[in-house]
Amino acid sequence: MSSSVTLALHGSEALDAPPRKRAAKRVLPGFNLTLGYTVFYLSLIVLIPLSALVLKTFSLTWPQFVEAVTAPRVLASYRLTFGASLFAAAVNVVFGLLVAWVLVRYDFPGKKIADALVDLPFALPTAVAGISLTALLAGNGWIGQYLEPLGVQLAFNPNGVVIALIFIGLPFVVRTVQPVLEDTEKELEEAAMCLGATRWQTFTKVIFPAIAPALLTGFAMAFARAIGEYGSVIFIAGNMPMVSEITPLIIIGKLEQYDYAGATAVASVMLGISFVLLLVINALQTWQRKRSGASS
Repeated sequence: MSSSVTLALHGSEALDAPPRKRAAKRVLPGFNLTLGYTVFYLSLIVLIPLSALVLKTFSLTWPQFVEAVTAPRVLASYRLTFGASLFAAAVNVVFGLLVAWVLVRYDFPGKKIADALVDLPFALPTAVAGISLTALLAGNGWIGQYLEPLGVQLAFNPNGVVIALIFIGLPFVVRTVQPVLEDTEKELEEAAMCLGATRWQTFTKVIFPAIAPALLTGFAMAFARAIGEYGSVIFIAGNMPMVSEITPLIIIGKLEQYDYAGATAVASVMLGISFVLLLVINALQTWQRKRSGASS
């Protein structure tokens, strides 16, 4: 009798107990295996080549390193590379915002084609871009033949470098700002207009604070991309020492002269600057995510 009561009690407890959750099936293997593969892949593709670059630089003494990275020709290339990259990124912030605004807020014939053309610098080989820009802007080019008689020379000087960097950097700003604009609530703009705000006040007080992190991220990405650009620049720059010679071309020249240590020294400076820019980009993206989460 007591045994039957005990079984009945256990049976009722089993019915009342919540069902056990089945272990979630994962498509990929476990954490340890995927982490090991990730570290191995990154080491093989990224860390080992960069380590070789740094170790080769260590073959120089400190005075030799300073002499290699501060030679007058190298300093001139720094000024052109970073100055042109900064100016091109600033131009792309303005016009990239305008392009993203038009693509998001307006409907017009050929909108999909225009949207696809924004990604053209991503798909186009950089050498092809440089040749195309040279064919357009050179003295005998389609556009240059009309500008050069007026005293405007856009090819084979620093102007050509800036134009090439603007061309390859524009998609970074557009594609960074575009999704943020799409998520921006138009009701806030309408409310501001109903309260008597002008268009400029609506932009500066409502729209710009929402897209500012995305603009900064796009600026940093375009700037970082322009610093390392080589293929599209060498065809249109003219490559004149102390005038239109970029830092990547200095590195290539040292390699052709078998000055591997000098090339890695200059490359290490560029690597350090690129790493700092990468940290800035990640910080800006984190800030953007926090602002988006707070606003939602």
